Amino acid sequence: MKPEPEPQWGFFGHRRINRLAVFALPAELIPFYKQNIEYITEHAVDPDKRRYATRHEGPRHFIDLDQYGKAPFENLPRGWNEALAHYTDVYLVDLRGDTVKIIGEGATRFENGRLLGAENNRSIGLQGISTKDYQTFYNQHIFPQYYEDIWQVEPDSLAKVLGITLPCRSIFAKDRLSEHGVLPYNLLHMQRRLTDAFYTRNVAAILRLSAEIGHYIGDAHVPLHTTKNYNGQLSDQIGIHAFWESRIPELFADKAYDNFVGVAEYIRDPQAYYWKMVLESNSLVDSVLLIEKRLKQSLPQDQQFCYEERLGVTIRTQCTAFAQAYQEALRGMIESRWRASIQAVSSAWYSAWVDAGKPDLRKLNFRPDEKELEEIKALEASLKKGKIQGREHE
Repeated sequence: MKPEPEPQWGFFGHRRINRLAVFALPAELIPFYKQNIEYITEHAVDPDKRRYATRHEGPRHFIDLDQYGKAPFENLPRGWNEALAHYTDVYLVDLRGDTVKIIGEGATRFENGRLLGAENNRSIGLQGISTKDYQTFYNQHIFPQYYEDIWQVEPDSLAKVLGITLPCRSIFAKDRLSEHGVLPYNLLHMQRRLTDAFYTRNVAAILRLSAEIGHYIGDAHVPLHTTKNYNGQLSDQIGIHAFWESRIPELFADKAYDNFVGVAEYIRDPQAYYWKMVLESNSLVDSVLLIEKRLKQSLPQDQQFCYEERLGVTIRTQCTAFAQAYQEALRGMIESRWRASIQAVSSAWYSAWVDAGKPDLRKLNFRPDEKELEEIKALEASLKKGKIQGREHE
């Protein structure tokens, strides 16, 4: 017997959301997307498959907002470069071989090139330099190393911008942001990439990015993608993640949900739009957890979990009656987030097309080339290995 295997909205959910989003598009876009609806549907789950291939994929699916205090999390910059710079610590290896933090919380203070001791203030390593100047330095010297295992900093370049001497063996930086997720930053990045694909009329990129941004938008509508307690592991509720976003939609989305949403709307401020999305999801976290816990306490164990056959395998999963009771106790929350996902995916596609100048898509025909086919094979091979890079379950 195995537990239910599929994370996030589930493969079912992500595929269905993308498929339904096609029918919320304005008339100018429906023919192109309907012509390619099977690709958009099938490849909605590619980002999940990529989690088995690279450690950089996982953080794109979530953000632990509660890591940053309380809503609206004003100490978390909304811009990607600014957030990454703010939550990057810089360390110096001195001439004796000791490692000292010089930029970041609890950094060691410098004065006249000498170390003076630690203070609980993240800016103390940056006396005499403006935030703007440090951001420029960061963008030029540290940010380009984002996908590297080790972020090296040239001592002379940092010494110059700080206006001090830095006698040392080496300097390196550590990212404290990504481990807690980068979902809203990734959404804005994907929106820009999709716009570029429309602008250049790169049909393969349009379809691939349309499918994948749909996945991330779906994730952003799930409350448990915005908290450190992403699978109830901190509140003795292991398994609630798949219960909320996989089990219930699989049981009720086609039979009970109103899957016809309003027509796609133009997104005037994508950054604000995507941050509002994750903040709304985060505001629902307490209800998701507390209502499930209360319901479990009111029902005997044998009414909570049942056994089902799936593809010849017996799995233990939440009973249909239990799922129905949880859905009703949530008062339409899951259906509301489901419908909002569909409309948001459609709006993201439409907005990228508008921002690209509304290119004529009628003559764009897609046939996967050799590179595309090789990438698909590589994703499938990574999935079969069965080892997720990073969090086992968001």
